[in-house]
Amino acid sequence: MCENDASFYQSLLSGDTGGDMKTQPGQPPIELTETTLSSLLAGLHQNKWRASQLLEQCLSNADHHDDPANQVYTARFDRTARAEAAAVDALQKGGVPLGELAGVPIALKVLFDVAGEVTHSGSKWWDKQAQSDALIVSRLRRAGAVITGHTNMTEFAYSGLGLNPHYGTPANPLAPGRISGGSSSGAAAAVAHGMAAAAIGSDTGGSVRIPAAFCGLVGFKPSQQRIPRDGVFPLSQSLDSIGPIAHSVECCARLDAVMAGEPWQKAAPIDLRGRRFVVPANYMLDDLSPGVAEAFASSLRTLRDNGAQIVETQVPVLDTLPELMENGGLSAAESYHVHRHWLQQHGEEYDPRVRQRLERGAGISAADYLELLQRRAARKKQADQWLSAYDGILAPTVPVEPPLLAELESDAEYGRLNMLVLRNPTVANLLDLCAITLPNHQDGALPSGLMLIGRNGLDSSVLGIAQAVENVLIRSTY
Repeated sequence: MCENDASFYQSLLSGDTGGDMKTQPGQPPIELTETTLSSLLAGLHQNKWRASQLLEQCLSNADHHDDPANQVYTARFDRTARAEAAAVDALQKGGVPLGELAGVPIALKVLFDVAGEVTHSGSKWWDKQAQSDALIVSRLRRAGAVITGHTNMTEFAYSGLGLNPHYGTPANPLAPGRISGGSSSGAAAAVAHGMAAAAIGSDTGGSVRIPAAFCGLVGFKPSQQRIPRDGVFPLSQSLDSIGPIAHSVECCARLDAVMAGEPWQKAAPIDLRGRRFVVPANYMLDDLSPGVAEAFASSLRTLRDNGAQIVETQVPVLDTLPELMENGGLSAAESYHVHRHWLQQHGEEYDPRVRQRLERGAGISAADYLELLQRRAARKKQADQWLSAYDGILAPTVPVEPPLLAELESDAEYGRLNMLVLRNPTVANLLDLCAITLPNHQDGALPSGLMLIGRNGLDSSVLGIAQAVENVLIRSTY
């Protein structure tokens, strides 16, 4: 290796490849708060900007928007991210074929292992460094993604509201004074603020879809077996799923394919005429706020106007779900199994509201747990058979708009709103279905989401239908 080569590769490691690789003074900023991955990748391939410039815009947005008291990023990987972006620029300059996400800045919820970083999962006492990348992180890196950092979350992912007493609670970028939702609170806030082009979260009862809906974004929960969970801090082995948060369905489909280890192909256009969707007359439409109810009704009108068949009827399996959540259900039993020894050693260092939910699992016996697994297997089969007559379930992602942070000061109100926020998205986790949320609020209204739930294993089909739904919803706002 010649001296110049050694100097160049050292510059990649340091992230310093010269001022020309960063956003130039006077150059207009790259808009990342609404930009899709397709447009970013097209700009990179057409030399409108470089990977290093995209990253610097994300870091600049983080410098501007992130609040040290209520963190979006609990750790930023500026040095390694700059090296990754510079490597993409060098490969592109040399004409080397690039990965399908080359140069795209991606944030990670802080329960995904990143080699050399602490996967603290929102905790203050956990201090073990990861020895290697989680499998999905390795796949993202092989595809050329630039990993920007670890984002904030509810401690150990055990709430749908996103509060964290250790690192603070990320504010809602679209609705000041309100929460971003959880548990992947920082992931959604990072995307909405343009601190990353997209983010990866986990979804055990809606933890991708809730913050996506609250922040005006798209969030996808795949069928559980689709994305491997190696190197991911667990909450519930039966319910945990991994999914993306981004600005469009196509963005989520690209990321989902990479994490699943599959090639991504642009979806063929789908006509909604004749597609049959069921709207549950029970369970998922209870206790809707007026704003969410109006946004949902407007979305259904738009879909009907575009030829979709909307069947409003009782969905029998939904009325059986509360029995699967008694005393905390699978989440409590399985999370207690993970934390039972740590609770004895570090119990006082946990968020008290999280500790309370974890400790409920101590009261679930082995016989109760096995009975839960048997009941869930029967309900999954029942749901799959029932859904075979439809292209999916449509429902509000969350029954209410993002609550004000001040509403969550009392434990009683926190508990009530947490269960309400989790109710609708948890349906897909309990029944192991795939589900996606799309923003459906009007300009000036508080954020809300339309959720499409599909059968297990039909992820590609659901993503294709969701893209068609997204297209008509977008057209209806103009």
